[in-house]
Amino acid sequence: MASVSVSLGERSYVIHIGSGLLAQLTALLGPVLTTKIVIISNDTIAPLFIEKVVQALPTFDVTQIIIPDGEVHKTVDQFNAIMTALLTKQVARDTTILALGGGVVGDMAGFVAATYQRGIPFIQVPTTLLAQVDSSVGGKTAVNHPLGKNMIGAFYQPNAVLIDTDTLASLPEKEFSAGMAEVIKYGIIYDLPFFVWLEENKCQIANRDQQALAFVIKRCCEIKAEIVSLDETEKGIRAILNLGHTFGHAIEAEMGFGEWLHGEAVAAGIILACEVAKREFNFSVSECRRIVDLLSYFKLPVAGPGDMVFDDYIKHMQHDKKVANNKIRFVIPTQIGHADITDTVKQSTLEAVLNR
Repeated sequence: MASVSVSLGERSYVIHIGSGLLAQLTALLGPVLTTKIVIISNDTIAPLFIEKVVQALPTFDVTQIIIPDGEVHKTVDQFNAIMTALLTKQVARDTTILALGGGVVGDMAGFVAATYQRGIPFIQVPTTLLAQVDSSVGGKTAVNHPLGKNMIGAFYQPNAVLIDTDTLASLPEKEFSAGMAEVIKYGIIYDLPFFVWLEENKCQIANRDQQALAFVIKRCCEIKAEIVSLDETEKGIRAILNLGHTFGHAIEAEMGFGEWLHGEAVAAGIILACEVAKREFNFSVSECRRIVDLLSYFKLPVAGPGDMVFDDYIKHMQHDKKVANNKIRFVIPTQIGHADITDTVKQSTLEAVLNR
């Protein structure tokens, strides 16, 4: 088992990573659990893992709330339905929310925990690769709005994160690949040696080798923990974690939430950012090709939807959270292992890239 600390003063917490950790939940998380627990999961994940979690909490008062699966349900209406369930069950502040599932469950359960009775404790137990390497760490919680992804939410840190790598065995290939988009992103923005390691070990990763996956998850969590510790509420460096997301969120919104998986949209967005970088920031053609090749190996899209053009992207990007002073901010790779944030991209460049 490995652990990674997220250093945020009194809001610091530990990420536990390893095989078979669901059965060790009480032993690992006992100090941060309250006697009453509400598990929030979805109707795909709950049948697979919820009984194992309940069995690991034999001395706790456990309640279950099961929501529909999918990004399309990450809404204010579903948030309200969860709140109604908590109020109906007379859940008090001496209760811990336990998020069991992927990014949608984690984001929604975290936002519920942040706002129910002005904040109650919560634990992240992510079961998808994307959630394990990215969304479960760092305290971003939110729901979507028809005008933008994750536009309604809060920064609210979990009390702990427990990552059982065994849950990835049942993850569909499409979902696993979507998670790899976020993994590859870390190498591009922050860690060239990690990117090279991914290139050299892509076969083991694709075959879900336990040792390879454990290393991938730990390294991604280390990078995110370091960045979040420096900039918890995204005033500066944390924004580089959004590589590909400005374009990707526009794809998700335009195509209809859930039509493209988040990781698929991010992968396409990364390549669009690379194309911008080639034109305006001297990003090398050979490094862009390496990124395309690695994303392609994991069967991720390396172009946006064929029928989306500049106007389709821009109407959504203008509503993006990263807009400041009426300017869209982009995360642009300058070389593999480093990225910058800029609001100076020319409209002509965007039109050339997005109308291809």
